[in-house]
This record gives sequence, structure tokens and C-alpha cells, in this order.
Amino acid sequence: MNVTEIFQKYMGTGLITIWFLLALIYLFINEKKKPMRILFIYVPVIILLLYFNPLFSKLFYRFLGDEIYFRICWLLPVAPVIAYTLVCMLNNLQGRKRVCFGAVAISVIVVSGKLVYSNPLFSLAENVYHVPQAVVDVCDAIKIEGREVMAVFPDEFLLYVRQYSPVVCMPYGRDANYFELHAMMTADEIDVEALAGEAKYYGCHYVVLSQTKPLKGDMSDYDYEIFDFIDGYVIYKDTTMNFGLTPR
Repeated sequence: MNVTEIFQKYMGTGLITIWFLLALIYLFINEKKKPMRILFIYVPVIILLLYFNPLFSKLFYRFLGDEIYFRICWLLPVAPVIAYTLVCMLNNLQGRKRVCFGAVAISVIVVSGKLVYSNPLFSLAENVYHVPQAVVDVCDAIKIEGREVMAVFPDEFLLYVRQYSPVVCMPYGRDANYFELHAMMTADEIDVEALAGEAKYYGCHYVVLSQTKPLKGDMSDYDYEIFDFIDGYVIYKDTTMNFGLTPR
């Protein structure tokens, strides 16, 4: 994915980014305080110039890879620039004009984005760890005191396992799309023979699947036995692996 496509994804609906760029132009014309110009004009412009600089992106990709390039966009002070600009504009107005402009500005910002809680990955807190309860229950079930274990999970677990447990490891994380094992786990119907082979290759002690996921084959034919059923998930355990204190 090139830098333009990454930035387009970062923009979302695009409206907030437009307000940000308009705010930069307004401050460039009207802001006289040097500290504010440095913080809210020069810094964002420099970040944008670096981001879209082909030489910079090439060096970044070479030494750090392209998976985290989007995080450069996080350095842009989008919210502070817009907020500061609106405050400056409000200070130039009086009476009803100020009230009306403030109400319109707030309304425009509200409709320019999406409610963060509408994200399909968001869920209401079910415990003090702020992770889905199924993650807690499954990780606790497969945990072995005194050592780490490796398990492959469905996508809905990936963001939370490492947040909850330091001893339950996964063969992939945010780089999941680069793994054939991930493609097998997300298939409409799981090819058990292929999945078991890949899971063994990555040293997975456990394979966790939704009970509703269709399977082509039987895990027991490939040295995986049912370990437990928890919260709508079935946990398969590799019968050939060492589960003692010394990792295999």
C-alpha cells in the first residue's frame, strides 16, 4: 500500500482532514504568535512534507517496514489545530454571532466523523481487564504455570490476548495478513488437515475455533483433541507436544 492510499484510509470520511487543512491556512494568515505558529503551523506542515516525501518513505520502508508507516499520521495535531482555530475565530465574534458560530462549528464537527463506538471491534467492558470475557476464560483455561504456551485464535481475539496475558503467545498479531495460517483461520470453511499442519509448524499447543465455524475434516485425525468448550469456542490441544515446564 502506497503512502497516498494509507493517508486516504487515515482521513476516514475526509471532512475532519479538510477542516484541519483549512485551519492551517487560517492560522498561517492570521496567527501572529511565534510559539503558536511553530506548534500549529510549521510542525504539521513539516510532518506532511516528510510523510509525502518519496525519499523519506523509501528509507522508512527499508529500515522499519511499511506496516507502521501510517503511525506518522498520528503525529499530526489535528484536534488541537482545529480547536485552537475555532477558539481564535470565536474570540473575534461577539454576542449572538459567537453563539451561532459556535453551535454551527460543533454541529459540523459532529457530522464530519463517525461515532468511535460504532467500530465492530468495540465491545462493552465485561470485566476489570476491559477485554471480552471469552478471552479471559480461554486464556485462563490454556495457561500453564511456569511457562509460555502458543495458541492460534480467531480474529476477534487478536487485539485482546496480549493485552490480558503475557504467557499466552500467538503466531501472528497485527501482521496477520502475511500468514497463510491466518488465511486458513478466516476461511468460510476450515480445511482441518492444512490448518493442523500450519499450526504444528508454528508450534501451537492449542487451536481455538468458534463452535459455529464449519470444518472440513476432523481435528482428531491430525493429533489435536478437544480440550474444552468455553463461551462458544472449542479448544483443541496438540497431543504430541510437550506441556511440561521445559518448552519443546
